[in-house]
Amino acid sequence: MPRVSATLTPRTATPARSLTAPRRRTRVLALPEARWALAALVAFLLGLALDLGGAPTWAFGPLYAVAYVTGGWEPALEGLRALREKTLDVDLLMIVAALGAAAIGQVLDGALLIVIFATSGALEALATARTADSVRGLLDLAPTTATRLTDDGREETVPTSELAVGDVLLIRPGERIGADGQVLDGSSEADQATITGEPLPVLKRPGDEVFAGTLNGTGALRVRVERDPADSVIARIVTLVEEASRTKAPTQLFIEKVEQRYAVGVVAATIAVFAVPLAFGADLTAALLRAMTFMIVASPCAVVLATMPPLLSAIANAGRHGVLVKSAVAMERLGEVDTAALDKTGTLTEGAPEVTDVRPLPESGLDADGLLALAAAAEHPSEHPLARAIVSAARGRGLPVAAAEDFTALPGLGVTAVVDGREVRVGRAEADASRDDGATVVRVVRDGIPVGILALTDRLRTEAPATTAALTALTGTPPVLLTGDNAHTAARVAAATGLTDVRADLLPEDKVKAVRELQDSGRKVLFVGDGVNDAPALAAAHSGVAMGRAGSDLALETADAVVVRDELATVPAVVRLSRAARRLVVQNLVIAGTFITVLVVWDLAGHLPLPLGVAGHEGSTVLVGLNGLRLLRESAWRSGAVQDREG
Repeated sequence: MPRVSATLTPRTATPARSLTAPRRRTRVLALPEARWALAALVAFLLGLALDLGGAPTWAFGPLYAVAYVTGGWEPALEGLRALREKTLDVDLLMIVAALGAAAIGQVLDGALLIVIFATSGALEALATARTADSVRGLLDLAPTTATRLTDDGREETVPTSELAVGDVLLIRPGERIGADGQVLDGSSEADQATITGEPLPVLKRPGDEVFAGTLNGTGALRVRVERDPADSVIARIVTLVEEASRTKAPTQLFIEKVEQRYAVGVVAATIAVFAVPLAFGADLTAALLRAMTFMIVASPCAVVLATMPPLLSAIANAGRHGVLVKSAVAMERLGEVDTAALDKTGTLTEGAPEVTDVRPLPESGLDADGLLALAAAAEHPSEHPLARAIVSAARGRGLPVAAAEDFTALPGLGVTAVVDGREVRVGRAEADASRDDGATVVRVVRDGIPVGILALTDRLRTEAPATTAALTALTGTPPVLLTGDNAHTAARVAAATGLTDVRADLLPEDKVKAVRELQDSGRKVLFVGDGVNDAPALAAAHSGVAMGRAGSDLALETADAVVVRDELATVPAVVRLSRAARRLVVQNLVIAGTFITVLVVWDLAGHLPLPLGVAGHEGSTVLVGLNGLRLLRESAWRSGAVQDREG
């Protein structure tokens, strides 16, 4: 089929956009390949309806011709270009087979072959274009301008592309940071989930590192640029995604070599089947008929359908259960994995903090509900994730949340407000404090006197332990935990899910390195993640699965599959479904190969009547197609789910 490619270039003229901005997608019909494939499909279906309805040839013949032209001109052009470079590929073979079928009256067979190829090429073009759109969208996360401080203290607005190492930037509250650098002065919290995957904003003080594209909180910072903008972490994410995608090229090259050899063999054999009898005095029409019969029975229609129906059926079945697998190739690769690597935040956990413990001090005179209501009243005006979790917990218990006055938020210290005439301060017990269980501790102080503490954690998904156990049973080894979060929190999640190989404090490039180390040792890695920081690892892995509900644009587009409903337990289920599909593919290839071999030998060694050749060819196509459709049944998914629960 036609090969497509995309070049990714920075878009420096567009303003930065938030992570919640609408996703920019290439429209399906904006692609020429899709428009031609649609035209071929519509013409074919209309012609088929008239043909089966007994209409005269002049009614449906032109429609088949339209299908030939609209769906076949591009692969024909690609085939001719290959010929000009002295190579043959399946594109040209398919076109010749389709024309050969038409030449001996089997117009329907040829049109079907054209439609299959055109549709496949359109899907490949669409997948490539959407991935390119998403990577460009990531570049938009970094702001296009920054406020640079001159030596005499003046402020000047400059393009971020002109920043140099050593420049000092002023980052105002709510702005996106323009470059990777080090904090010189100021205190604030930065939301750097796009880089590290951490669910909570991280306190930034002098000496701390900040990343381009991350969002500054309520404080102002002076930051010294430490990396050239072209070498920022977010720019390296884009590079890593592109490089990881290119590492799959050797497999594609192998497939192209097989295609070329098959095409050369069939073309050479067809010419021989035509020329040799002709040289010995055979009738021209008889020799041509025999050669075209050979071309038809040797054409890979059954082989194409041997592969596609099982994989497409598995894709459809997975889609009904909330897993979007993007292509037949992606579905096939899922079944090959023998090692799993999992992100933490948003994958094994929900990705948002929740109150897990409320402990009032005995001398406060408050019970647990009273302490929670007091903290929620003070936090209510705040937009901080911890504040939202506290307010949500109070409302979940049906507690009244009093109105707060004189609200003040101090970066890294928490909030202060007047509730029922008394000053209430809510903030972390100490900078980045956490308990032994990995929970973040929040202290509540009333009129200068501590009255209790709240503990908040990123909630573990209920299905996480069963999923890790199922993946262990599938691959024979426990999954590896790869996270940008701190080691203490990662250890807590690992203990709850039975994982022993834990790698924490990882930047995106570190996750890629870990995945590649596993694959260099001979493993085929399944990586499951959700954030922008996971995209390079998703691309580098043998197969990548993204959690869809809160997944970033880039992660969703880079992954081979998306768990739309955020049901983690579907990951091992879809791997089992893929393995079932691969088994059916092997069965179908055996069936298709057997039919082709028998028919070809019959045609070469004896005299294969054209109707019988067509019947055998089409019969094998129908047989492998029906065999592949078995995976559409609900039982195909249930068997995988049952095995997961048993595991």
